[in-house]
Amino acid sequence: MEEYVLICDDSMEGILTGVYEAYQLKKSNGIESHDRIHLAVKEPDTQRLFTQYHPIRTDHVKAGKVTDTMVRQLGDETWYRISMAMVSDFDDKADAVYHTIVLGLRAQDKNITDRLQEDCVQRTFKCARASENELCHLKQFLRFSELQNGMLYAKINAKHHVLPFLMPHFADRLPADNFVVYDENTQIFGLHASYRKWYLMQGAALDEDSLVYAEAEEIYQSLFKRFCESIAIESRINPRQQMNMLPLRFRPNMTEFQ
Repeated sequence: MEEYVLICDDSMEGILTGVYEAYQLKKSNGIESHDRIHLAVKEPDTQRLFTQYHPIRTDHVKAGKVTDTMVRQLGDETWYRISMAMVSDFDDKADAVYHTIVLGLRAQDKNITDRLQEDCVQRTFKCARASENELCHLKQFLRFSELQNGMLYAKINAKHHVLPFLMPHFADRLPADNFVVYDENTQIFGLHASYRKWYLMQGAALDEDSLVYAEAEEIYQSLFKRFCESIAIESRINPRQQMNMLPLRFRPNMTEFQ
């Protein structure tokens, strides 16, 4: 029996467009089950027999329609969990999210993400948990530095594309500050102007050597490092436990480890 694979962009809008097109494909071709349709965020290395592959162009209008339907019928909490799954770095996330949405809309179940006995829901849960864990870490470990012009600058190297969820956290806590968060993995900037909305920018190059830090920044960094050293209890230092609580990949961008 022939199957279909829709290849969409690796973004929330791309995956949601893929969900929309999957429903349209099922309807127009008279396909009896969603099980014969799959989503992918990249072209497979090896194509399977009896399978049609269709590239999907991202359409923000179609993505918006899927979003509205999900929020209206499945609720904000389910939408958040599925959003976290879509920004993860797993190759199977698009297909897991698609079939979870299908299952949720069919059952009209606002707690669909709790049905871990379902394979697609379990995979969605795995993707969302990984993104949420990294987001939680970054909320705690992000370090800002003050530039000469008074702007705050921070750099992250996120495994998952959590910057859109990280920006509201700091915009709420630093409403009066101008700050930039740069994700060097995706090369996307999160920009926030004082008492204004934040937004994302992609495509601009960053020359870190051209950044000029405030005169007092080095003093404050030195004081912070000294503070971290002074509160440490040498007899209780546990490197293995430290790595569990603070993975090594976050440390290059943290002031106290530089």
